[in-house]
Amino acid sequence: MLVPVLLSGGVGSRLWPVSREAHPKQFQPLAGELSMLQETLQRTTGLDEAAPVVVCNEEHRFMVAEQLRQVEIAASALILEPVGRNTAPAVALAALHAVNEDPDALLLVLPADHVIQDVTAFVEAVGKAMPLAQQGRLMTFGVVPTSPETGYGYINCGASLGEDLFALERFVEKPDAATASAYLETGNYLWNSGMFLLGASAFIAELGKHAPGILAACEQAMESASRDMDFVRPDAESFAACPADSIDYAVMENTSNGGVVSLDCGWSDVGAWSALWDVASRDSSGNACRGDVLLDNCEGSYFYSDSRLVAATGVRDLVVVETADAVLVADKARVQDVKRIVNELKVQDRPEVSLHRRVYRPWGSYESLVTSDRFQVKRIIVSPGQKLSLQMHHHRAEHWIVVQGTAEVTCDDKVFMLGEDESTYIPLGNRHRLANPGRIPLELIEVQSGTYLGEDDIVRFDDQYGRES
Repeated sequence: MLVPVLLSGGVGSRLWPVSREAHPKQFQPLAGELSMLQETLQRTTGLDEAAPVVVCNEEHRFMVAEQLRQVEIAASALILEPVGRNTAPAVALAALHAVNEDPDALLLVLPADHVIQDVTAFVEAVGKAMPLAQQGRLMTFGVVPTSPETGYGYINCGASLGEDLFALERFVEKPDAATASAYLETGNYLWNSGMFLLGASAFIAELGKHAPGILAACEQAMESASRDMDFVRPDAESFAACPADSIDYAVMENTSNGGVVSLDCGWSDVGAWSALWDVASRDSSGNACRGDVLLDNCEGSYFYSDSRLVAATGVRDLVVVETADAVLVADKARVQDVKRIVNELKVQDRPEVSLHRRVYRPWGSYESLVTSDRFQVKRIIVSPGQKLSLQMHHHRAEHWIVVQGTAEVTCDDKVFMLGEDESTYIPLGNRHRLANPGRIPLELIEVQSGTYLGEDDIVRFDDQYGRES
């Protein structure tokens, strides 16, 4: 049984302002029409695979579930990490889950935020690596380098084990330019992709040998895990005690049973905006554009427009990214430094580091349109069949105007329906709930008024999504 395991715990801070903590890059359609998570799921459908396992942040659980539903893929489990502990514990959770289903399960471990342009070549590489993985080798995918890249780690290939297959000699850290050039000249070094094909039982055995503390903590967390539909919740206290380490450091650099399959497939980990320029289609002047963009005499640049026209004239080798609440302008050669901007936003406690103007919730989304001292206007979209929690506010009243769909409104002891162009008033202190009983999204405009309009002014009495605040 081949089990795709998607690791969806990253934040992608170098792709700010599009990638943010509450809605990171794997949930965004950055390189195509589908999100990167959905693209990763779909590239495994050419294999004879079982239902996938997704390991993700607790806060992203409903976003993951909705994106799977959109592409009509059912997961074996959505394993919710209470806290981030890097890739070795994440893969351990998936392996422990998989061996309960099938002791001979093979795990195809894939970060959910990578781009692969040649899916056929990727599927062929998986097929080449499978016999060795079935024999107990821990296989990693080494990408054929196209340049002396200093932003990737490298894999030193050992003895040949077959066509495009090698023993794993060693991992090496990100090199300087001269060392990277020397690696390319030898022909024995590949980029470290962070993708793996390994037997679940073999990985557990090697983890127990080289990182027993990680295995013990993950075993305890999974033994005490709770399950709610597809959601698997490892015990939070046990998992929080787990050492944090990558699969490379914890296992692959120490095992004597590693292997490498060479992969030439147009791969990118999309670690910065320049990587998206690399994989995008470009015009005759080398510009890549997404969204509403107008250019005059520009060269070699990347432009991303999310909500309005972006116009540029006479610029070269820039990255310009526009969202509803932030604009990034960077030298294309310095986009790795965007992380410093994100760190400064954290120091200033700015909401833009985590939230977009449109915020996704299990029931749908809301978007702040106008904010002032005593009032706020929001656009609220409730997905078909979903409902908000039964709640109350201490400091604000609300007016709801339906612009599309049908709303079921609860206000204290009254329950009534609102159609398009109808409205209602929710007084301060009243228990209330909004639901969408229809088959199309419910869209409404909410006007809040009061002395305090923060999202933490919510007292929940009943919530089908298990939220307490």
